[in-house]
Amino acid sequence: MLPHSFTFPSSYAIISPHKTESLPKETTMKLIFRLLKIARPWAKYLIISTAAVLVVSGTSLLVPHFIRQVIALMETTALSDAMGEISPIALLLLGTYILQTAARFFAGYYGHVGSWRLVAHMRSRLYDHLQSLSMSYYHDKQTGQLMARVTADTATFETLIAHSIPDIIIAFITLIGVLTILLFINPTLTLLVCIPIPFIAAMSTLLRKMRKNFRRGQKTFAEVNAILQDNFSGIKEIQVFNKQSYESSRVREKTQENAATLIKALFYSAVLNPGVALVTSLGTVIVLFTGPLIAQKTGLAIADVVAFLLYLNLFYAPVSTLARTAEDVQQSLAGAERVFEVLDTPSDITDAPNAQKAEHLTGQVSFENVSFAYQEGITVLEDISFEVKAGQMVALIGPTGVGKSTISSLIARFYDPTAGKITMDGMDIKTMTLESLRNQLSLVLQDVFLFNGTIAENIAYGCDSATPQEIAAAARTACIADYIENLPEGYDTVIGERGVRLSGGQKQRISIARSVLRGSPILILDEATSSVDTETEREIQSAIAKIAGTRTLLVIAHRLSTIKKADLIIAIQDGKIAEQGTHSELIARGGVYAGMVHRV
Repeated sequence: MLPHSFTFPSSYAIISPHKTESLPKETTMKLIFRLLKIARPWAKYLIISTAAVLVVSGTSLLVPHFIRQVIALMETTALSDAMGEISPIALLLLGTYILQTAARFFAGYYGHVGSWRLVAHMRSRLYDHLQSLSMSYYHDKQTGQLMARVTADTATFETLIAHSIPDIIIAFITLIGVLTILLFINPTLTLLVCIPIPFIAAMSTLLRKMRKNFRRGQKTFAEVNAILQDNFSGIKEIQVFNKQSYESSRVREKTQENAATLIKALFYSAVLNPGVALVTSLGTVIVLFTGPLIAQKTGLAIADVVAFLLYLNLFYAPVSTLARTAEDVQQSLAGAERVFEVLDTPSDITDAPNAQKAEHLTGQVSFENVSFAYQEGITVLEDISFEVKAGQMVALIGPTGVGKSTISSLIARFYDPTAGKITMDGMDIKTMTLESLRNQLSLVLQDVFLFNGTIAENIAYGCDSATPQEIAAAARTACIADYIENLPEGYDTVIGERGVRLSGGQKQRISIARSVLRGSPILILDEATSSVDTETEREIQSAIAKIAGTRTLLVIAHRLSTIKKADLIIAIQDGKIAEQGTHSELIARGGVYAGMVHRV
């Protein structure tokens, strides 16, 4: 899962190395072929849909032919005699319409089956890839923006696969078929009706502008999502600080920007569609003006002229269809670009080619001359070296922003050091698979994230096979069992989004219970008591005392009462280790730690 509660020092200007906007744009056909390649598992549905589309295209060419036959019979044969021949033609026409209706059903239904399964697959694939990206990717991303990519941008694929591509196939097949028939009826008249086509091609330059604005529209839509997500999460702060008007203006400004961008894209569409309709209607004018003259000179039958006009509608209809679907295609391709931008972003934290699966380790951790910078040129940690023996409790102390939390993030490989190495039981953690490395760890963070489920589900989140008895035992270790068991629904109590129904201390202890139940050899407590009252702090300290000695504990804390009993205390100052030792040793030394104690 994404580590919602992870934080990094606010004093550093973070610039993500992943700039998706700088990725090269793919051509229209490359994007479409890439999507179709991904859609291969559902090819059977798309083949059925395409075959049905071909039937629709073919049957549409038969209708003017049948009408032409009827008019020819009416011209050359007495009505009483013609009816005998017209009746079978009418039945064939009826059968054609029925076949066309059935084909439209198969084209529409199976096209939607294939396209929505593609959308579901792409959403899962995009989410899985986002989970694999390192923390640096998320430094300049908002949750709402990422949600828009997973939901709104992928939804455009359904329009492309189920609607636009079938419409384009029908349009091209119809265009080629009708052009062939028109040439057979009268080549001269056919050449005349092709006069408007270059003008239509010239108007297609608007497509590029449409796509650019649709891409901007989807970007601003993601920004609207991001603001809404932030505001709904922080609704309490908005109300208590009376910022409703300010936030309302932000939302209004961004939604209006989104609307303006889309309106600009739709302006080009509004110019293109009627423009194409006007130009294509000139073809009808040409036929009506020149058709009688050509018929008079060449003896072209009235039935052929009527058929020519009917086919002419079919000839220009695909051109109008292509103009109409251009809007949907450009919007879909803008969504595809945004989706592939994410999928093409590599993670800078991956398994090494020869990575080994680490089994259950003892919990020994060593930092060897480790340095780290979130941004080049701004060092957060410099030449950090220390060793945590298995089963020890080690405390990291120091003012805010000196890199204490960064140390825990490096252990979990949310980031890699810029210099030096970190080992567990003597193994460089870069040589372990990420999954097996993180199986050795449990984290309890200051900003605890709990899911909208039951207490039992949250405690057992890191241990799928946990029994109710094991969940209760973990809760007792975390000093939260009495509170839970006094609730009307006990462990089945639903705690709300982010544990909104619980106090900060209760969430902390549930998080500790979750880590205890997981049973990993290393437990990291990052400011677990910094935002709770004195009584809750004592309960959390009691929980920590129960865990001490059963596994390696790395405690990051401001409050010295939490860490006095630690086997090793490491004082961090300006990104470096200022001193390390036991409480009594550091007090006797009279250095940084002693100064902190005396200031309390």
